[in-house]
Amino acid sequence: MIVLFGSRKGGCGKSTTAVNVCAALAKQGNDVVLVDADPLSTAAKWVMDRDENPDLPKVHCVQKYDNIRDTLIDLNNRYEYVIVDAPGKDSRELRTGMTAAHKLIVPFKPSNADLDTLGELQKIIVEARDFNPGLEVHGLMTMVPTNPVIREREEAREYLADFPEIKLLSEVICERKVYRDALPEGRSVVEMDNPKAASEIHALIQRMF
Repeated sequence: MIVLFGSRKGGCGKSTTAVNVCAALAKQGNDVVLVDADPLSTAAKWVMDRDENPDLPKVHCVQKYDNIRDTLIDLNNRYEYVIVDAPGKDSRELRTGMTAAHKLIVPFKPSNADLDTLGELQKIIVEARDFNPGLEVHGLMTMVPTNPVIREREEAREYLADFPEIKLLSEVICERKVYRDALPEGRSVVEMDNPKAASEIHALIQRMF
């Protein structure tokens, strides 16, 4: 299965979520490859840090840019899960990845800056479905404030109702320091001592797969 994490804006926790999903799948005994299609190489650097600890379940990694369609199809024949981290912008990697992926996960923060990018992204999704009509698209709210007084989560859900091509997941990823702490160690939050964060990733995986 090919799962593409992509958006038209950076800073939404896209790479962080992708690597956490990879590690959690590997921890469950699955054969996983992470395709870093983002020139920033955040995901690939995470794998390098992870490889320094042989006790952690293996996550394979491939870096590929420009047209990634054929690479994704080939990897899908060799791995159980192909998790793709696309650039946080409208890019050739994002567009060609959509033509091969089974699922597109669109991470976004519940902020006006992120929400304003969804209209143009929906147009790209519609075009991609001309080549890949089976593509499933889900919006994933990330970096959500844990303070219950803040209503950003509810406001974002209302906003997403205007974008039927992007089905909003009920699962969310909250703003938690442990996500930042785990990244330089090459770990997932499911490998850290934070049950709340771990439950977010487990719930996401259960819904995705």
